[in-house]
Amino acid sequence: MLKPWLAIPVVLALGLGVRAFADGDFAKYAGVALYTTLIYALVSFWLRPLWAAVAATGFSWAVEFFQLTGIPAELEERSSLAHLVLGSTFNAPDLLWYAVGAGLGVLIVKREHRSAR
Repeated sequence: MLKPWLAIPVVLALGLGVRAFADGDFAKYAGVALYTTLIYALVSFWLRPLWAAVAATGFSWAVEFFQLTGIPAELEERSSLAHLVLGSTFNAPDLLWYAVGAGLGVLIVKREHRSAR
């Protein structure tokens, strides 16, 4: 099984790298998907793969809907870390890409679990 403690820095580096070195829709949606893959890796310490995917997707959706309040946009003005964690603008297609990121986490864990046998 893939160790979450190892996946966390790898996924974080991939997400930041995609956003730094790519542009356009690919960078945006890859970053969105990897955001949820990172959340998946964090919650997979405590939950089984399917439940970790549900929790990671739900958390990501909650953050996306929180953007409708305008509070993340205000926080972004004070902190670039707030922008990385909370974003600033609601974008409905992100909801799909969050689920893709959680699915990626599940696939990686299942693949690693099979190869460990």
